[in-house]
Amino acid sequence: MGEPAPQYNIHEAKTQLSRIIERVEHGEEVIISRAGHPVAKVVPLPTARRRSGWGSLAGQISLADDWDSAETNAEIADDFGIPS
Repeated sequence: MGEPAPQYNIHEAKTQLSRIIERVEHGEEVIISRAGHPVAKVVPLPTARRRSGWGSLAGQISLADDWDSAETNAEIADDFGIPS
């Protein structure tokens, strides 16, 4: 197992917020405690995927043969209460 997450009490967390955020940006998780009891965990957000342009989803999406038929469009319009 890895090392335990660093732990800060609330007062330390307030004064060290920039340092805590920097650690989290580098992939660490940080625990915030009140009176010695963990109450929150600061974790990195998942990184956004960058789309490289046209075709970047090739092979990952499949469309029905009738995806743009008049019937399908009428059903969608009906689902949203739009007169067709």
